[in-house]
Amino acid sequence: MQPHETKSELAKPLYSPDERKRRDETIWTLVQGVLAPLQFVVFLVSLCLVLRYLVTGAGYDLATVSIVVKTCVLLTIMVTGAIWEKVVFGQYLLAPAFFWEDVFSFLVIALHLAYVGALLTNTLSEQSLMILALVAYVAYLINAAQFILKLRSARLQSNVGESYA
Repeated sequence: MQPHETKSELAKPLYSPDERKRRDETIWTLVQGVLAPLQFVVFLVSLCLVLRYLVTGAGYDLATVSIVVKTCVLLTIMVTGAIWEKVVFGQYLLAPAFFWEDVFSFLVIALHLAYVGALLTNTLSEQSLMILALVAYVAYLINAAQFILKLRSARLQSNVGESYA
């Protein structure tokens, strides 16, 4: 149980009937549904390139481009996710249903942008940049797991509700 949640809030469905209707009717749900797996594919390719560089010392430029692309996709999904939250929940980000996922998303974005900032200012070595990228990627994986677990929970709640209808 999160510090701000009560037991009754934990049993509360992720979406009210009106929110579920808005979720199902908005194009932003499809956009998120396309961008999330795309981001994961970009992440996997980039992770391989970063690990290749760290193990062999080869492919720094390609790994760097892949991290920048991953960061651009991350920022895109965050902006479109904020629009989705506004349509579904009536506020840009930090809607109670996704509060902790959004908070952790800020950390993920900060780590990715720290990488880009360090790259542009040449303040870290190539090796340190790649390690920073790996830290950002670990945070991304945790955040992705948060969202997957939350959406799985919502699906299970929906299935239980439908079985009682």
